[in-house]
Formats: sequence, C-alpha cells, structure tokens
Amino acid sequence: MRKLKNSELDRLDVEQFKEAEKTPVIIILDNIRSLNNIGSVFRTADAFLIEKIYLCGITAQPPNKEIHKTALGATDSVVWEYAENTLDVIKKLKADNVSVIAIEQAENATFLNDFQLDIDKKYAVVFGNEVKGVAQDVVSESDLVIEIPQYGTKHSLNISVSAGVVIWDFWSKLNI
Repeated sequence: MRKLKNSELDRLDVEQFKEAEKTPVIIILDNIRSLNNIGSVFRTADAFLIEKIYLCGITAQPPNKEIHKTALGATDSVVWEYAENTLDVIKKLKADNVSVIAIEQAENATFLNDFQLDIDKKYAVVFGNEVKGVAQDVVSESDLVIEIPQYGTKHSLNISVSAGVVIWDFWSKLNI
C-alpha cells in the first residue's frame, strides 16, 4: 500500500467548496477560549461541508495566526459569522426552523448513538467552553441535548474532539 500525495486526493478548491451542496448542519461555538480548538473545528467543518460556523462570545475570530495554524485555510472556505450573544443566534435559528442541539452532559440528554436525524431538517449544534461547557441558558433554550457516551475515568472530551465525533456522526447518518 502506498500513501497518497495531496495532489492525488481530488479535493475541492475554495471556490468549488463554496458552490458545493452543504451538509445541513450549523456549528455554534459558545465561548471557546482556545484558538487551536477554534481552528480545529474550522478544519473539521471544511472536511464535511458544514454550512456555517457561528463564533459567539469570547470565541476569537479569523484572521488569527493561532487559528490559522490548525485551520490550515479552512477559515477561507467555511462561512462564519461572529455574534456576541449565543442566545440571540439560537433564537434567530429557531425562528428559521433550525433544530438547535446542545452537546453537553445534562439530565435527560440523548446519547449520540441513539439520536435519529431527520434528513428533512437543518440542525445547529452548540459546543461549549473548555471548562464550563455549554452555558446553562443556552442548554435551556436548545431543542435537545445530546451527550457523547464516555466510559473511562475522564469527565469530558476536548471540544475539538467532541466536534469531530458529532460532525462525523451527523454526516454519516445523513449520507447513508
């Protein structure tokens, strides 16, 4: 077996990405402090043709050298918007009939592997701060809370890992 060169991967260029049909998923980053996590989420969003990213609260915005380090140019391909208040974004999306899902550990949360996507819906998934998680008022305003099952000793996953797991799960369920 031979590793493929980047030139053999047949990837979209930025213009082709912008014109491509998007996965009906919007990402909301609720007060993410790590620039590397933000960049990693951009890169994952690019990989799975995510429609848009909202950067909320203290979440830094491109252009930023540290975000670019992990995004590797995905800030140019993925549509993004900054909003000071996460709740304002959620209310706007819900008014547009987007189903809002907080990724968090909460009472009555649905495990990710048990969640059934409706292929006719658009979803927004909220990922929270590295220490505090998704803010309680955001959890309360969400339509649903999904928890990634974990079985080891740690209480949580890194936000960029959580985003990768959830985005892959949604993408694979939508592209059966």
